[in-house]
Amino acid sequence: MAISSRGKPAWLKIRPPDWKNFPKIKETIKKYQLHTVCEESHCPNISECWSGGTATFLILGNVCTRGCRFCQVNSAAKGKPVDAAESKKIAAAVKEWNLKYAVLTSVARDDLPDYGSEQFVKCVREIKNKMPGVIVEVLIPDFQGEIKHLKKIVAAEPDVIAHNIETVERLQAKVRDGRAGYRQSLSVLKNVKKIDKKIFTKSSLLVGFGETEKEILQTMKDLRAADADFLAIGQYLRPSEWHLPVVEYIKPEKFSFLKKVGEEMGFASVASGPFVRTSYKAFEFFEKASAGNSIL
Repeated sequence: MAISSRGKPAWLKIRPPDWKNFPKIKETIKKYQLHTVCEESHCPNISECWSGGTATFLILGNVCTRGCRFCQVNSAAKGKPVDAAESKKIAAAVKEWNLKYAVLTSVARDDLPDYGSEQFVKCVREIKNKMPGVIVEVLIPDFQGEIKHLKKIVAAEPDVIAHNIETVERLQAKVRDGRAGYRQSLSVLKNVKKIDKKIFTKSSLLVGFGETEKEILQTMKDLRAADADFLAIGQYLRPSEWHLPVVEYIKPEKFSFLKKVGEEMGFASVASGPFVRTSYKAFEFFEKASAGNSIL
C-alpha cells in the first residue's frame, strides 16, 4: 500500500501496553546505568517484551560509529568509553528481573581494535555464571567480516547468534552505512555455522523501503542458503525527518504470505508482522523452534 496524505493505514496500531513490570525495569536500568535497545530504538514492543520476561540490552554505550539511514540510535565517529563493569551490571539486572531470555546487542564500534567482540564474550559468560538457566541471544554487528571475532563469540556459548541483513541487496547502500554490506552480512551468518553448525542463527529484514516482492523472496532464499534458522520480518517505521521516508506500508496479508513462504523454505521459525523486530517474542521464538515448530 502506497502512502497517502491520510498517513498510516488503520491496521498499523500497536496493542495496548501492559505496564506491570515497567517501573521495576526502569528503576533497575537507572540504578545500573544500563542501556536497552528497547528504549534507544523506540521499539514498539517494549512493554510487551518487558512484561513477558525478555529484554534486549545495548552494550558498549549508546553511540554508534555507523550512520544507517533507518536507525534511531545516535551516531558519531567515536563511541563512548567501554564500561569495564558492564557485564556484572547486566548479569545483576538479569537476576533482579528474573529474566527467562536475555538478548545482548550493541552499537557498531569500528573505533575499537576488536570492534567490541570481547565485551560480548564477557557479558554472555557473566550472565551464564550468575543465572545458568537463562537463554542468551546475541545480536552482533559484522565486526567488519573478521572471523576471529566470531570465533570468540561462539566460544562463549550463547544460545542464539543473530545478525541482521536489514534490507534487500539493491537497497543496502541507501539504507545502511557504507561499511556494512549484503554479502558481508550473509558471510557472518554462514561463518557462524562453519564454526559451530549446531548453534541457532537469526536474521531480520525490514520492509517498506521500496523493495519488490521478488527482492524480498530472494533475500529470504539467500538467508536460508547461509543456514539462518530464524527469520524476523517487520515494517520499517520512520524515526524522524532525517531518516529515510517510508515508501510503502505492507499489508497484514503480505506479512502472512511471507511467513508461509519462509516456513516452506525451511526456516525453523518465522515471525512476520508490522511490529516484528529481531528480538520480538524471542523466548517463544527459541522455544518453538527448539521443538521443531514455528510461531506467529
